[in-house]
Amino acid sequence: MTPAPSPLPQHAWHENQPWKTLFAAIWTGQAFSLLGSQLVQFALIWWLTQETGSATVLATAALVGQLPQILIGPIAGALVDRWDRRAVMIVADGGVALSTLWLVYLFAVGAADTPHVFLVLMLRSTGGAFHWPAMQASTSLMVPKQHLPRVAGFNQMLSGAINIVAPPFGALLLKALPIEQVLAIDIATAAIAIVPLLFIAVPQPDPEPDRAGSGRPGVLHDLTEGFRYAAHLPGLMTFFGVAIVVSFVFFPAIALIPILVTDHFGGAALQLAWMDSAWGIGIVLGGLTLGVWGGFKRLMDTAGFGLCGQGIGMAVVGIAPASGFAIGVGGLFFTGFMFPITNGPLQAILQSNVAPSMQGRIFTLMNSITSAVTPVSLLIAGPVADAVGVRFWFALAGITCLLCSTTALFFPPLRNLEADMQADTARREQLQAAQPT
Repeated sequence: MTPAPSPLPQHAWHENQPWKTLFAAIWTGQAFSLLGSQLVQFALIWWLTQETGSATVLATAALVGQLPQILIGPIAGALVDRWDRRAVMIVADGGVALSTLWLVYLFAVGAADTPHVFLVLMLRSTGGAFHWPAMQASTSLMVPKQHLPRVAGFNQMLSGAINIVAPPFGALLLKALPIEQVLAIDIATAAIAIVPLLFIAVPQPDPEPDRAGSGRPGVLHDLTEGFRYAAHLPGLMTFFGVAIVVSFVFFPAIALIPILVTDHFGGAALQLAWMDSAWGIGIVLGGLTLGVWGGFKRLMDTAGFGLCGQGIGMAVVGIAPASGFAIGVGGLFFTGFMFPITNGPLQAILQSNVAPSMQGRIFTLMNSITSAVTPVSLLIAGPVADAVGVRFWFALAGITCLLCSTTALFFPPLRNLEADMQADTARREQLQAAQPT
């Protein structure tokens, strides 16, 4: 096998590579890997449901799947910024596949048990904690800045499509095949993701300047620099604050959809399927729209517009009467449609404007803080919905999204975030250029 060429510096990639072809090859491989991962997730959660019938076990599975993202995410980001990002993606994909292979063996010999599944869920999440920031930070160097919103839109579309396809596909596979054969699909899709990375050189960021003149500092220093980078940009801290508030109200509402269907609309499994489909199809069409359109010239305007739409959609769901199931479906579809129009531009803002050598840390910092707030909000949302009705939480989510959208559109530190980050990145590049070779 011919080894991949050495990673290229960040400023040479676009001029010397057919970036569309190479990025498409990597992106397609990652799409297959994502599908395999979702099939494994569905299969394992369904196995736990069938074996234990315990809500506590399912909640524990969700928790062990989130903990690595919360606890080691910032450290993983600091390491991603130090290491070869292509190698990180290869090792992360390979490590996840090996953990699945071990579970395939346990199921094949009849030795698999709940703790084994928990361990593999945790290992898979740990791999994701490294893989996701490495891919996001690499995308900003592989794709020209003007195309990043479109790529983000297609990413959102892909995620939505897989969320629609994977559960029924997984259910069909589990009926036709033993679970170990379903899990083995993930090993094949991981191989599909790894192969392009073996032959394509991924650009690397220029190293941070050595201000002390004593060599590159340690990981703890890098981690501290990530926090310091975020703290010295008021708009970025506001960005994180808005993300925390929106996550706090938004994701519990999505988790409460089954209760909304049964307790408010008086529906059953068919009505829940309609709701879930409306949400998923909305995400796919919204991601496709952003991928073709690219958004407004100012990415923050696009994100604010999308968040406003999310708020309207959630509010419609919240005020829909018990006889207005179709109104609720329409509101959830509109919310799903606006979801990628909000999140795609926000992702592109970070990819376009955060200094490339800081992106791993900033992406994982954002992911960790938004993930950490979700379990707390779920603990609060459940009792509140039981006490005052589930529609209240949807209305609260809608109003909160509308208020936060005005912050994105009119609050100066957030509105000027792109320009502030661009100025900071230019300053960092000047420092790097001034370093002795």
